[in-house]
Amino acid sequence: MATDIFHWGCKHSWRTSAKNTMWCVVGCSIGDFGTILFFQLSKIPFPVLGIMTLAIINGLLTSIMLETYILMKQKFDFISALKTACGMSFISMVSMEISMNATDYFLTGGAQLTWWVVPIMLMIGFLTPWPYNYWRLKKFNQACH
Repeated sequence: MATDIFHWGCKHSWRTSAKNTMWCVVGCSIGDFGTILFFQLSKIPFPVLGIMTLAIINGLLTSIMLETYILMKQKFDFISALKTACGMSFISMVSMEISMNATDYFLTGGAQLTWWVVPIMLMIGFLTPWPYNYWRLKKFNQACH
């Protein structure tokens, strides 16, 4: 049910949406960083854009898997948990993945995990979807967790 009055000043909703966004960052970064690290360590010759595309896809998949698991721990059945994980946070996950990989690309040339770029990628990946997650929570009382 949508609320009639919307505002950006609810501390409780900011905290809740931050927690939800953080779970999404964790899920996305597992697949994303894992893919980039695999190609970085294996030195398999593959185009940077290809690696980053695979990283985004794998980030989305691992985020959906993690969120499905979390929802099942909250007593959702598998199908409901999977639908919720895919539907409610997909825009958030895509924006997060694109912003993280764009940050990597602009700072390192792409598909390079270094000690200094990872925290920046995580911060940008968190900040990009957080307002959307707040809006969705506040406006429609919908969250992915």
